[in-house]
Amino acid sequence: MALTFRLRKHADYQRVYQCSRKQFSRQMTYFVAPRTSQDGDPATPRIGLTVGKVMGKAVDRNRIKRRMREVVRRNLSLLEGPVDVVLHPRRSVIDLDFATLDREVAQIFRAIQKTSSRPSQQ
Repeated sequence: MALTFRLRKHADYQRVYQCSRKQFSRQMTYFVAPRTSQDGDPATPRIGLTVGKVMGKAVDRNRIKRRMREVVRRNLSLLEGPVDVVLHPRRSVIDLDFATLDREVAQIFRAIQKTSSRPSQQ
């Protein structure tokens, strides 16, 4: 049950890429797509990470993914509702201070929450 916040299926990644525009922050690119709640599907946010081979050798890519997963875990409470997010970090994330990375992901999640809650407030 603890892994419900992870985006796992290829089809889900493709849906997020097709339903959203590429958005940029200092250290990463991200995609956001609202998700319709289906039967048995919890209305929680799901986060996916993409770290391609262009990011370096497997050791570097795995380190980036470990750091990103921890930062996402710490900031997941900032997101509410059924939304899918795909984070695509830049190579500079590997040398980035952890606190800076944490602040950046928190800022991204706040921006996503702000834009996703906007239509429901009108």
